[in-house]
Amino acid sequence: MDLRRIRHFVVLAETLNFHRAAERLHMAQPPLSVSIQKLETELGTRLFNRSSAGVTLTESGRAALSDARRLLFHTEQFREQAASAAHGTTGRLLVGFVGSTSAGLLQRLVPLFRAEYPGVELVLRELTSAAILQQIDNDELDVGLVRTPLLQQSSARILLLEQDRFVAAIPRGNPLAARADLALAELAGEPFVMYSPVFAAGLHSAAMLACQHCGFVPQVAQQATQIQTVLAMVESGLGVGLVPSVTQRFTSHKIVFRELTDLPEVTRIGLALAHKPERESAAAQRFRATAAREYGISG
Repeated sequence: MDLRRIRHFVVLAETLNFHRAAERLHMAQPPLSVSIQKLETELGTRLFNRSSAGVTLTESGRAALSDARRLLFHTEQFREQAASAAHGTTGRLLVGFVGSTSAGLLQRLVPLFRAEYPGVELVLRELTSAAILQQIDNDELDVGLVRTPLLQQSSARILLLEQDRFVAAIPRGNPLAARADLALAELAGEPFVMYSPVFAAGLHSAAMLACQHCGFVPQVAQQATQIQTVLAMVESGLGVGLVPSVTQRFTSHKIVFRELTDLPEVTRIGLALAHKPERESAAAQRFRATAAREYGISG
């Protein structure tokens, strides 16, 4: 069914005058008359009574008018939604994030994006960096906030947002907790809570490399996937850990954080935005642009 004919019907029903309806529709009167006749033929019923006194709606016309108006309204809504989604101002955006982004990055980006694009439904999923990259590759996520370094193969592009460094997390009862200055090499004899080489390969690699640069291979007492789990195990006295410095905001009377005086520069860690340019939605592009602008990055 031609929506133009539906619009012609509604305008004529509102004016009940072919001349005024044609003027409102910015068309000549004869084509309008033909359009109404074709619509009536298509429906198999007359919509208007025509007489020398003017035009009136038939019973069928009166019954159809409210539905015709709703149809035009929803058609316009459809157009607006499609256009807004194409411009990234509406739609659904799936964002994966690692737990450590809740130490500041997530709180910084999410309110800013929501304030600028309130029409976009933001769906957040907490995952590991490896799972985020896999879901971006499988088109199950639009963007991801991940912890670097990243070791697995992926088609995702990476926009580095924050650089960070390891600090030592030490149980308060450990004698090393009383030291103001501490070198990583001095932890050589301590049991370590270490990141899983399978589920947190990037952090595992960076932490192991840092220890080896300082002359030792750590004695791994426990393994964990999430940074928060490492901290919980350190709190429990199971060993010391290397954690991103941003996690120091989560204070605990059972843990002492110490800067490391001999930490090698090559073991820098960070947080990044992962995305897939070739299949990036308009909303994802706007999220990436918001992150790049907020962190002063050309991306």
